[in-house]
Amino acid sequence: MEQIRYRHEFKYPLTRGQILIEEARISPVMTKDAHASPMGYYNIRSLYFDDYENSCFMDNENGVDNREKYRIRIYDHNTELIRLELKQKLRGKTGKRSCTISLAQCQMLMAGQIPPDIGPGQQVLSRLSYLMAVRLMRPAIIVDYDRVPYVYRPGDANVRVTFDRNITSSDSIHSFLEERIQGRGVMPEGQALMEVKFDDFLPDEIHRLLQLEGLSASTFSKYYLCRKFTPQQGGIT
Repeated sequence: MEQIRYRHEFKYPLTRGQILIEEARISPVMTKDAHASPMGYYNIRSLYFDDYENSCFMDNENGVDNREKYRIRIYDHNTELIRLELKQKLRGKTGKRSCTISLAQCQMLMAGQIPPDIGPGQQVLSRLSYLMAVRLMRPAIIVDYDRVPYVYRPGDANVRVTFDRNITSSDSIHSFLEERIQGRGVMPEGQALMEVKFDDFLPDEIHRLLQLEGLSASTFSKYYLCRKFTPQQGGIT
């Protein structure tokens, strides 16, 4: 499995007013990600997995530092490129490994089945399949949102600031690949989640932009919020 690079990652729930202020501060200094549409954003949809003990959810709720999550991810409802990702958190930093999977493999995973055609470059899929067999890992929740992405890369800096809006959860696993899903919002209307990601250091210029009265980091992820506020089998309410 390839070497994983861990990054700092901070999350900030924003009110409508804070969004306007932060975007006004950031847009002159950072540039929009090239993958953003002419509207300035792209859609992300992820299908997260959990085991028979809901270990991923409970590790997040209890603040366990060394934890991991598996998810299938698509962008802008495009099923021609489907990625399976393993996101890990270790000593306060996050890292990610991934592999592409076929549409047929994705559909089998959605149904809780292990694909029989795992290729040599699909180590993440191989590991998830093992957990599906021994830990009964299965699809748990769909997380869908629109992301407004900014990047900052002068010198050695590698910083991303994103605004995630319209965060929606759904337990209708069968609808994951459909263009539209029926779900429920997990944040008050008009609010968003700002994420700040960087490698080794956060430049002072960016740090100053984030100094806003009332702004405080959250320890909970979109995955956690979506599972927390969507009734699940296995006792989560």
